[in-house]
Amino acid sequence: MFKFTGKILSLTGAALMVTTAIGSAQSMDDLVKAAKAEGQLTTIALPHDWCGYGEVIASFKAKYPEITVNELNPDAGSGDEVEAIRANKDNKGAQAPDVIDVGLSFGPSAKGEGLLMPYKVSTWDSIPDSAKDAEGYWYGDYYGVLSFMVNKDLVKDSPKDWADLLKPEFANSVALAGDPRASNQAIQSVHAAGLSTGAAAGEAAGNAGLDFFKKLNAAGNFVPVIGKPATLAQGQTPILINWDYNNLAGRDTLNGNPPTEIVIPATGVVAGVYVQAISAYAPHPNAAKLWMEHLYSDEGQIGWLKGYCHPIRFNDLAKNGKIPQEMLDKMPPAEAYQEAAFPTLEQQAASKELITKQWDAVVGASVK
Repeated sequence: MFKFTGKILSLTGAALMVTTAIGSAQSMDDLVKAAKAEGQLTTIALPHDWCGYGEVIASFKAKYPEITVNELNPDAGSGDEVEAIRANKDNKGAQAPDVIDVGLSFGPSAKGEGLLMPYKVSTWDSIPDSAKDAEGYWYGDYYGVLSFMVNKDLVKDSPKDWADLLKPEFANSVALAGDPRASNQAIQSVHAAGLSTGAAAGEAAGNAGLDFFKKLNAAGNFVPVIGKPATLAQGQTPILINWDYNNLAGRDTLNGNPPTEIVIPATGVVAGVYVQAISAYAPHPNAAKLWMEHLYSDEGQIGWLKGYCHPIRFNDLAKNGKIPQEMLDKMPPAEAYQEAAFPTLEQQAASKELITKQWDAVVGASVK
């Protein structure tokens, strides 16, 4: 089983010691009471088939039935989530998100804009230092690697690496699971394609990735729609580039109709950490804090594993014997992850800036 060591991200900032989980003036009982009084939590961009979110949300509702969960735009990207905070600074209504779940590079940038509220969960010390902001403005929660999901009814010989996607037999076949101008998942897919060419992580890989997708589009292999298991099953997008946990969950959902194969490419294996954060303008700040406590509890973290994600507290859970073996047995073999690269914040920021701004000019395919 692949383990997160906290060394390969190369983020900045050391962890701060916290004397209490929730703050010196507020106990867990007080937090629950205050959150129930608010009566609502507004989330955004949490599709139920992503990383086991359906069950994670259901378990929160079951634990706190007094709190209504208002779910905004499940198919939004990380950039859309941050924009929703910006657009609703003065709005305490139903369109103002309390919490966000975004790609790693979006955490520091949102903090820099003053859009986030610091908060340290009770399990703070078991989150690797390199996967969290030292002041508690954002914190990694789960991660996976990019993979190809293949409709085996339509594609007999699955692509084994990024370069294979350029082959003529994959005409009108390859789709991203998001818009590279806004979706972290899609941005990282372009970056990964660039890394597979031998380019260095960051701006170089961003340029190489854009050039790769330019060729893919020119060859007629790229399908400019946001791919999902449903579009794969329908034959609209026979090859879907997606995080491994989304593809594995999609495989289960399709249940063999059609048969699928999940391929982790031979090169350009990019792992992505997603982070949680609370809006600085959250209409329901206590419910938001309680949500974070739920996500970072043992129950919440094991919920990610059920959804084929690697929980950020995996090492701590494994050390304490809290992970059921049957869950580990459903994950891809550890060997598939051994070459995974975790781009640093600086590298991600450089590639994100380039890809989001240059996609239209270089690739010329509007993904919708």
